[in-house]
Amino acid sequence: MKRRDFLKSAAVVGAAATFSGCTREQVEGKKSFSVNRQRRVKLKIATSWPANFPIMGTGVDRFAEKVKAMSGGSLEIKVYPKNILVPALAVFDATSSGQIDGFHSGPYYWKGKNPAFALFSGLPLGMVASELSCWMNYGGGYDLWRELYAKFNLYPFMGGNTGVQMGGWFRKPIESLADLKGLKMRIPGLGGEVMAKLGVNPILLPAGEIYTSLERGTIDATEWVGPALDIRMGFYKVAPNYYTGWHEPGSILELTFNKARFESLSDEHKAILRYASEAMTNEMYHEFMDENAKALKKLKELGVQIRDFPSDIIAAAKKAVMEVVEEQSARSEDFKHVYASMESYYRRIKPWTDTSEAKYFSIR
Repeated sequence: MKRRDFLKSAAVVGAAATFSGCTREQVEGKKSFSVNRQRRVKLKIATSWPANFPIMGTGVDRFAEKVKAMSGGSLEIKVYPKNILVPALAVFDATSSGQIDGFHSGPYYWKGKNPAFALFSGLPLGMVASELSCWMNYGGGYDLWRELYAKFNLYPFMGGNTGVQMGGWFRKPIESLADLKGLKMRIPGLGGEVMAKLGVNPILLPAGEIYTSLERGTIDATEWVGPALDIRMGFYKVAPNYYTGWHEPGSILELTFNKARFESLSDEHKAILRYASEAMTNEMYHEFMDENAKALKKLKELGVQIRDFPSDIIAAAKKAVMEVVEEQSARSEDFKHVYASMESYYRRIKPWTDTSEAKYFSIR
């Protein structure tokens, strides 16, 4: 009878562990993260995108749905598009100060706070999405990112990847390096710094002003993201020359939380945010791939010319990237440190990428 009672008791504890999501030790009180389904936690996240913005905006909305489902409703994410709670590029400061709980945006927007932050989005002519993810998870990238963001009371996760971005829309064909001299182009980040060394005049413009500026000739060219989002902007109507890209080979997007707020959550909720963000990163990258393929077909049907930059521009860009890296490294120890980690991992993974995917692409 005692044995039956013991087995019955053990079964009850095991069932409790199963349904609560805790281990047996946690249910028995030896340790733990407390999971209380009756206690509702709500987090406010602002984005840098308009409401219902394709892929990036809608991806965050799906992330919020996943979090609610995975937590059994005990953790809710309220997503606010740009300019509802705070302006699009004020989300970093608002989260840092605790005005909001988190944000979805891109690390390169904050390079003015620390030049190294731009590297967490990627490097022109550097690693692609899969390689960057490996660096983040297995090469120390996440550790560096979180160490530097912690100084601003922030805790980041990857929150998507655009994949290889296109090189931009040009009103006139670019036949040689000389054609870039004095050309006015909307292009931000490290890519803009590299283009500046090639003779381009980089210009920063909000999304709503790009098409009009291109149409009126205020700018001669613009980059945006890729076919899926570019076709919606209508750039092909005024700049029919569409160039393949190298300046953003795998731009990481971020889902970043106020560090103190994140650390106040239960272990269960932290794990849910982690795995939901990983799911969003994968889904967003694959959605970009699928939507870009469909949009590229439509653009070709509309008569858009898909072009490659001439070889002298690519050669000059490779040289310019290293000049930018050297200059930034001289100004910022953080940039130098992060770049060293990124470069070391690139040298480690490149032989395999070249042997596997690159070789396969060259023969298929």
